[in-house]
Amino acid sequence: MSTTPLVTVVMPAYNAAGYIVATIGSVLNQSFTDYELLVINDCSKDNTADIVNKFAAADSRIRLINLPANKGAPAGPRNIGIQQARGKWIAFLDSDDLWHPAKLERQIDLLEKTGARFCSTRMMDFIDPATLNLSDAAPEDHEWISFTQQLIKFRTPTSSVVAERALMLNNPFNEDMSFKAREDLDCWLHCHEEIGRSVKITVPMMGYRIIPGQISGKKWVMFRRHLHVLKQYRFRSGRKMGLGAWVFTFTHFALAVYHRNIKKSL
Repeated sequence: MSTTPLVTVVMPAYNAAGYIVATIGSVLNQSFTDYELLVINDCSKDNTADIVNKFAAADSRIRLINLPANKGAPAGPRNIGIQQARGKWIAFLDSDDLWHPAKLERQIDLLEKTGARFCSTRMMDFIDPATLNLSDAAPEDHEWISFTQQLIKFRTPTSSVVAERALMLNNPFNEDMSFKAREDLDCWLHCHEEIGRSVKITVPMMGYRIIPGQISGKKWVMFRRHLHVLKQYRFRSGRKMGLGAWVFTFTHFALAVYHRNIKKSL
């Protein structure tokens, strides 16, 4: 393994034994190979650590980081992964999601060609991996996402993001528990305010696993947390969002009904 891989994949994990084998497999199956994988084990009570250790023993690109105390949400483990990363680029992947085999290759190519500092892809919901049909991307399959577009509708699925490490160090995930499950909204808004816009591949190259009982399925909880994040958001000028927090929370969830329930994609 290179001592300075181009990409660091950051994967927080908590009681992930039921899914993490397939998720790590989708990293190992990447056509792009200049990466390291950091699995940040948030004090799992199952055998997540044992599973990752077996992968790490077979592949030196994989490293397990066991946290001394549970963080209670993925924001803390992600921040630790960013801090310990050796790559120029950080790719985020939750321990139950899946990637298309060409995902990293397509994103790194696009980042290098456009000079962007942040890249995402579309995602597709799935319950059974056997039904997941992700797509490869052509060079023209991309669009630009602005800060305002991010406010109107969350457009950058976390497990699809590849971002410059320097950008992530400037804009860490908020670890306050009131931001849980919406820490990515806050982080990506701050990133977009700094860089102006990001590039997005317009075909689904990431699968988002639907699990019964997960917090993202609790719409009223997510509505309140989305609103809370926007109410707390401070622009780089120090100004708060005010009434805009309500407006953009409503626009997000109105559009989400269509994208998540009809198109099954984001």
